[in-house]
Amino acid sequence: MTVPSHAVSTHGLRLKAGSHALRSTVELLSSMRFSISLLTVICIASVIGTVLKQQEPIGNYVNQFGPFWAQVFGAVSLYTVYSAWWFMLILAFLVVSTSLCISRNTPKILADLNQLKENIREQSLQAFGHRAQAALVEGPEAAARRIGQTLVQGGWKVKLQQRTTSGGEGWMVAAKAGAANKLGYIAAHSAIVLVCVGGLLDGDLIVRAQMWLNNKSIYTGGGLIADVPAQHRLSERNPTFRANLLVAEGTQSSTAILNQPGGVLLQDLPFAVELKKFIVEYYSTGMPKLFASDIVIHDKATGEKIPARVEVNHPVRHKGIEIYQSSFDDGGSSVTLKAVPLAVGSQATSKAFEIQGTIGGSSKLTNGQGEGAEKMTLEYTALRVINVENFGGTGSMGAGSGADVRKVDLRQSLDARLGAANKTREKKELRNVGPSVTYKLRDASGQAREFHNYMLPVKMDAAESSPALFLLGVRENPAEPFQYLRIPADEQGSMEGFLRLRRALADPAQRDLAVKRYVRQAIAADRPDLAAQLSASASRALALFAGPDQPVSGGQTRPLAGLQAISDFMEANVPEDERNRAGEVLVRILNGVLFELAQLTREQSGLQPLLRDDTTQAFMAQAVLSLSDAHYYPAPMAFELKDFTQLQASVFQVARTPGKNIVYLGCALLILGIFAMLYVRERRLWVWLAPAGGAADSEESRTALEKGPESGAGSQATMAMSTNRQTMDGGKEFEMLKIKLLQVPR
Repeated sequence: MTVPSHAVSTHGLRLKAGSHALRSTVELLSSMRFSISLLTVICIASVIGTVLKQQEPIGNYVNQFGPFWAQVFGAVSLYTVYSAWWFMLILAFLVVSTSLCISRNTPKILADLNQLKENIREQSLQAFGHRAQAALVEGPEAAARRIGQTLVQGGWKVKLQQRTTSGGEGWMVAAKAGAANKLGYIAAHSAIVLVCVGGLLDGDLIVRAQMWLNNKSIYTGGGLIADVPAQHRLSERNPTFRANLLVAEGTQSSTAILNQPGGVLLQDLPFAVELKKFIVEYYSTGMPKLFASDIVIHDKATGEKIPARVEVNHPVRHKGIEIYQSSFDDGGSSVTLKAVPLAVGSQATSKAFEIQGTIGGSSKLTNGQGEGAEKMTLEYTALRVINVENFGGTGSMGAGSGADVRKVDLRQSLDARLGAANKTREKKELRNVGPSVTYKLRDASGQAREFHNYMLPVKMDAAESSPALFLLGVRENPAEPFQYLRIPADEQGSMEGFLRLRRALADPAQRDLAVKRYVRQAIAADRPDLAAQLSASASRALALFAGPDQPVSGGQTRPLAGLQAISDFMEANVPEDERNRAGEVLVRILNGVLFELAQLTREQSGLQPLLRDDTTQAFMAQAVLSLSDAHYYPAPMAFELKDFTQLQASVFQVARTPGKNIVYLGCALLILGIFAMLYVRERRLWVWLAPAGGAADSEESRTALEKGPESGAGSQATMAMSTNRQTMDGGKEFEMLKIKLLQVPR
């Protein structure tokens, strides 16, 4: 630790009694080198805790560091640095070490505060950097009292000492100012102790002690909170805790959750919190600007009902427990989803149906019939009512757009996968694209994929003819961004036009009809000999694009279909120098046949045929891409959000923090201590006043005497000043004192 300049030492408190081990331990704990080492370790640990996200799911760390290092970092509690046993132990050692350091140096500092060192020899004053001599017309006693009075008025602590010299009675004026500088050392070191003690009280130390002494254990199971056994619960009298409390609108809760490594502990509260209404206001960017909860506190002891409002940075306090607005979540919103079958042909074993569920709940599904039916679990993960996205260009987009701080920018995520390499700067165009639902499909083995689907079609392009797109997102694990299947909306704003086309594409009979219609329109009446060749090419292109009719068996990979299948066919069967021309012809044929297939499906459904305009062309261009990508959608069906009833929940942080006031006191002492050490200079001043005509000890004394009065009524003054820091202000102050005290002209 830092000690006063006159007592700088790296060794600690040295006991004169006791065993060698005890004396060595006390010396080490109270030494400066040990305290600095502890502070260094705490700083490094704090950096790790800041850089490495704390208390994340273990899967996130495995994805980031790999299984081996994730396990190593978890073993040393790097994911919960501030509650790790070794971090608490270091804080405790730092408290002991700093306290011993204070006890070792405080007596010296306090003793030094009252010492003006008036016994210093007059010859020693000649060695100071700031010194001056002058002859005064007053006698030594009168001059001493005048100088002392002047210094007292200037805020100095003064002491006069009379001495007998060979030349007569001399007087020593000893003065001191800036004693708060030394007190700053005590204040700063005491602040470290108080902050560490407050951190220990408000940390997990008390909770860990209860687990050790009261046989409390971490709960790792699930189920209802009311069913959790008592050994996993902490008493209402728990002196310190910081836990989370989730309350849905219209409900109340009196049990908070303390997250612990590997599980949770339940903290019973002396009151219940009822959420009457949760309020959230948004900026134009879709980011929340206000969280607020209208609550009623139900006191268990008195039965009193206390209405209150909790906002961010405006907590409510009751019975020593503060209730903070931490976040918000879904409180169990109900959703209605429509299953949209995407598997076609022989794999189309399911039909469209609607299913209702609750966010946070799940439903059992079966894909197919008989013994080979695949059983799945549909888990309703999240409902977002507002999704504000930036459609102004990639240059101005950031990860912070959107209503939820955990989401990614939709347009940026999609454009990154469209193959465009150019990046331009454009102005922001923020748009609310409406609600979305997130769910997981989990198979019988427990493997799950996460899906994120928007309720309304999103118009991604500003062109009037471009179609709006239904966005169906999917990802394998939470560490990956969503990848989207983009399905064009028809003139009714639904997926039905695309789904009809997809079903017809999987039907060989429908494909044959479309090929015949295309050939009739593409071949001139005078060239019937080309019909057979064009029909064969069109049938081949459409079959490749549609993919094989047989389903994929268990261990096989997904068969090639879509544009990738046509590309592979070209590489295998067409010479390289002819591929460009042949590819253009084949794609033109494919687009023409798909257009006729779309017209055929509309006729069969009793709809008007598509017009040959820019809107139809844009729809078909996107439909071709979507048909190609749909083969690789990793689920037999997608769930479209049809309706919902939102129910909000508020996440509170409830905390009893007895160490908070101690930390505040420590911070105040730290500020005062640092201010005193940096901005208060300790100065000591001595003025030796000898009778005029006495023995001169130096050439300067003799010179001053020669200039002084010839009679012996005056006195000879020698002044010197020391300061703990050599600054320009010290030199200026000495010059001012020399003029004021010794009456030396400028």
